[in-house]
Amino acid sequence: MHNLNTVFRFEVIRALKKKTFWITTLSFPLIIAVVFGIVFLSNKTTEDAAKNMSKQQFSIIVNDQTGLVQDTILSQMGIKTTTDKNAAIDQVKTGKIDAFFYFPADLKNGIEIYGKDVGIFNNGRYSAVAEALLQQMVTTKVDQNVRSIVGNQLTINSLTYKDGAVSDPMRQLIAPGLFLVLFYFLIAMFGNQALTSTTEEKENRVIEMLLTTVQARTLIIGKILSLILLAFIQGILFIAPVIIGYFFLHNQLRLPTIDLSSIPLDPARIGVAAVIFAASFILFMGLLVAIGAATPTAKEAGPFLGIVMMLLFGPLYAASLFISSPESPLVQFLSYFPLTAPIPLLLRNAAGTITWPEVFIGTAILIITAVIVIRIAVRIFQFGALEYSRRLSFKEVLVRK
Repeated sequence: MHNLNTVFRFEVIRALKKKTFWITTLSFPLIIAVVFGIVFLSNKTTEDAAKNMSKQQFSIIVNDQTGLVQDTILSQMGIKTTTDKNAAIDQVKTGKIDAFFYFPADLKNGIEIYGKDVGIFNNGRYSAVAEALLQQMVTTKVDQNVRSIVGNQLTINSLTYKDGAVSDPMRQLIAPGLFLVLFYFLIAMFGNQALTSTTEEKENRVIEMLLTTVQARTLIIGKILSLILLAFIQGILFIAPVIIGYFFLHNQLRLPTIDLSSIPLDPARIGVAAVIFAASFILFMGLLVAIGAATPTAKEAGPFLGIVMMLLFGPLYAASLFISSPESPLVQFLSYFPLTAPIPLLLRNAAGTITWPEVFIGTAILIITAVIVIRIAVRIFQFGALEYSRRLSFKEVLVRK
């Protein structure tokens, strides 16, 4: 134990001299600060948008059976009344009006709202306006003491329409949203394996024998392709027991019944999700393999995995912002910056808050970046495969021939 001090000082000083130590140490609190800033901005923007819902202007027809609603106040607000419930619903379906509120005589049965589908977040404006309308009517008729006793226990049954058919944005989110879940699962499962796919062979000196018979370009591309195939096999093996258990052991396991036929399948949205998923997965597999090829050991490569994962999944903290304010500069930046783009693009596509120009631009950026990253990974591997004692710098990769 008399050399303990020597060993301790050597390990500490060696670690403090490494740039990677300071990069990972300082980047973590910086990324955490950015994440908290994103969360704060996301929550504030979403809260402001929610407060403004009841102030939004749109065409409304009301059928009141309670006797609480005053026609004079409705006319001042530009709201029309009707006694024909079915005719009003047909006007919503055809897009002639934006919303129809039905207030039954017994409010315990719930308010019925029929509106035009304007997205997951904006659909909430209908219930906000209906509640505000009733509260305003009650305020003018009910004594202050009664209002202080009676709480807000209204039940609202809302139904939205798009192109004349019933539209449920939450159900439409399920099918394309599965690609987001699959992407998260595969990156979490195979991120470390992709990172160490080259470092293990370098540490074991097996790489010297491999490069005598196989070109570096062939070897690195083969590794990336094999990782992609293994990831999909792992995903299938993970999903298959769940599907088999649900369909064949449903009653024995007492699983809840899910009506799969009620889940809408939008081919365009699902196709976009598949392309974004494929480009994103190839990009990050290539990036992790490149990091592994540039570092001499798995221990040296480990800290970079944490940085990549934080950049990749950090945008999840701003998920509500992608739905409530997709046009904001922060959302646009996260959607177009390659290392953060996968989650925003997949989530916005699933929620239907992304436009076709944004789809083409975002997908093109991912595909072009994936090609560039793979080419860089090949070049890094060519020059860094036999580097056992140091990390290859990016400058060397660009300069060396």
